[in-house]
Amino acid sequence: MTEPYFDIAVGAASFFAGVLGSLIGLGGGIIITPLLVLCFGIDLRYAMGAALCSVIATSSGAAAAYLRDGISNMKIGLFLCVATTVGAVCGAILATVLDQSLLAIIFGVALLATVFLSLKKKPETRLLPAESDPLALKLDLPGELPEPDGTISPYGVAALVPGFCVMWVAGVLSGLLGIGSGAFKVLAMDQIMRLPFKVTTATSNFMIGVTAAASVGIYLKKGYLDPALVSPVALGVLAGAFVGARLLPVAPVKLLRAVFLTAVSFIALQMIWKGLH
Repeated sequence: MTEPYFDIAVGAASFFAGVLGSLIGLGGGIIITPLLVLCFGIDLRYAMGAALCSVIATSSGAAAAYLRDGISNMKIGLFLCVATTVGAVCGAILATVLDQSLLAIIFGVALLATVFLSLKKKPETRLLPAESDPLALKLDLPGELPEPDGTISPYGVAALVPGFCVMWVAGVLSGLLGIGSGAFKVLAMDQIMRLPFKVTTATSNFMIGVTAAASVGIYLKKGYLDPALVSPVALGVLAGAFVGARLLPVAPVKLLRAVFLTAVSFIALQMIWKGLH
């Protein structure tokens, strides 16, 4: 494949990853990394470096739109970013010393764990602000979600400390695997902290950029950022993020969950297969 066609193909794949990542809070990096490795034959660490840059682009493209629509909870996002950024630096250091095959297997296993935990049934009733974790109340973290019919629904925040710990793990995976680790962020906020799914998705899109920025410098120092690869990936994901952000307010939650589980399961199995052969 000649260079112009390669750039177009990578850009198109990145656009798809950006739309999907923006809709389900994964940030695109978790989609584009295996696409680059499995479909384009890119070295895993270079794919991770490009994916981290795309994650930052996705966050920039989607976070502003979600904040304008009143879906993101910035207070929760900033609080949890403390855990994810520390973890991201630890993970990025590990990524420079581990074998590629082992990284691919870890990638797949982490995603399968996410799918398994996501199948756990979430409580049906939304947590009210008064029922929130005492620490969340002290930090004024409960918020309000605008509904499609124009009404405003208040919501609370549960299990703040366990959610914070899972966010540290998400940060480690982000730096280790070159992804935004949005899957684990969505899991922590949706399953543990019991936030509404759209709030989870929107807040995750803001956080993944901060997390990726904490570890991308280490990839740059080690020489795993190729501008010829980063450019089409970042531009494609950025365009896809804008489209996904426009679709989220009207997208049905059940469909988002189905896409989330299907995409993550497929990617996980492909990456484990790649690591074992």
